[in-house]
Amino acid sequence: MKTQLKALEDKLNQVLIGKRDAVRLALVGILARGHILIEDIPGIGKTTLAHGLARLIALNFQRIQFTSDLLPSDILGVAIFKQSREEFEFRPGPIFNSLVLADEINRANPRTQSALLEAMQERQVSIEGKTYPLPEPFFVIATQNPIEHHGTFPLPDSQLDRFLLSLNLDYPAPDSELEILKTRSYAQSLDQLSPVITREALLALQQEVEKVEAKEELLDYLLKIVSATRNHPRLRLGASPRASLGLKQAAKAYAFLLGRDYLVPDDLKAMSIPVLRHRLVLKQDTLDPDKRNQQSEIVLHEILDSIPVPI
Repeated sequence: MKTQLKALEDKLNQVLIGKRDAVRLALVGILARGHILIEDIPGIGKTTLAHGLARLIALNFQRIQFTSDLLPSDILGVAIFKQSREEFEFRPGPIFNSLVLADEINRANPRTQSALLEAMQERQVSIEGKTYPLPEPFFVIATQNPIEHHGTFPLPDSQLDRFLLSLNLDYPAPDSELEILKTRSYAQSLDQLSPVITREALLALQQEVEKVEAKEELLDYLLKIVSATRNHPRLRLGASPRASLGLKQAAKAYAFLLGRDYLVPDDLKAMSIPVLRHRLVLKQDTLDPDKRNQQSEIVLHEILDSIPVPI
């Protein structure tokens, strides 16, 4: 299975040229059963990353374009009364796929955004008093464009806390963009990609991640990092207990990707920024998620530099 995982990473790096760190973080999110928030400018590969993952892992994929007039029922589905049977029939919405791309999520109104909360946390949907389980595995990859704020609704902290990781793709380096120009066409499709790993193999890999050992001194180190965010003078809101669990799970997935069945301090340090930065609220907060993340990263670097690393 680890050979398949290596093949998946290699293929994804061929799809998203020059973004090895982002690819690795995306795989961490998949292995840790977490949702991913990509905050970046249009046209740099956000959709390509999500679609490439779906094709290479043989997952059902659905893209939802979030707009101001999108309704919760457009995402979750709707119960329709059938007169012939005198009962309601549920017609599932696009959320009932294994990998869902919520494109420009902050363009939908807060009511529609909140429709995702139960799906992301409980992996189920409740309609008309009935509960419907979502596919296993289930992931949401959401995007928002930080430079476009006209007609947008900032994600509330409760929604941000549901995302395990946030990542930025940014512009490609010149040599990577030259390779893109040489090897890609404007309207190139990913439909020719063949799966390199099955759904069942992915579920088995997720179970292996659960077995990665986290010694008590490392959990204590993790708690010191999280606790420092709750007491930092520049922060109004620190990381939640959900963030603590997310940091542990992401670090275990990261260690597993690197071929280890145990955590080391560098795993926690490497995952602290992508797991925590989008969850922190600055005392002088800004609606611009890009600036918010930049300031949060500065605070997190200060915290990581100030806490002694266990030997």
